[in-house]
Amino acid sequence: MNKIKVAPSILSADFSCLDREIKKVEAAGADMLHIDIMDGHFVPNITIGPAVVKCIRRATRLLLDVHLMIEAPQKFIDAFVDAGSDMITVHIETIGEAKIRELKAKLKAKGVKLGVSLNPATPLDKIKGVLDAADFVLIMSVEPGFSGQKFIPGAITKIKELRSIYQGEIAVDGGINDLVAGELIRAGADILAAGSYIFGAKDAKDAIERIRDGAK
Repeated sequence: MNKIKVAPSILSADFSCLDREIKKVEAAGADMLHIDIMDGHFVPNITIGPAVVKCIRRATRLLLDVHLMIEAPQKFIDAFVDAGSDMITVHIETIGEAKIRELKAKLKAKGVKLGVSLNPATPLDKIKGVLDAADFVLIMSVEPGFSGQKFIPGAITKIKELRSIYQGEIAVDGGINDLVAGELIRAGADILAAGSYIFGAKDAKDAIERIRDGAK
């Protein structure tokens, strides 16, 4: 089994001291940072833009997984690449197959990985036509928009089905803690994005290790 990668989601971090929060999870053994970008249209929340991602890039050497939960992601790809993103995830609900393939070519030329995500209510069939273009797939296990939501168990079935037809990395985002991590890993997940469970913990290192322990 490949090493499980843990991606603390900065949506749950204290933005008044974001640099310290990032350093905390970096020292605790995080593999990457998950950065949720929301525009108030595709999801009912507004978060941050390329300027903040650029500042985060200066604060850490961790991989930056930038999750574009926005209406027209293709309009902002260049800005987020220039800001220092290592991985960019777009939602199948907001962009068509042809555009995804265009993005794949553009990002590959820049050395940036492309992820394709789908919401809990979106059937897996919706992304089957672009799996060959995806460097990884992100399964949402909560409704996108806000941190601290309860994990939706149906994500486990979706991960199992995806793993049976897809050999790339599978990421999961939403409601992840030590209680569900094992099920997700056994279903086929490789990357677990967790926000409040890690940033809200007294010991971030212990929280990250408890998530990884699900692979045992």
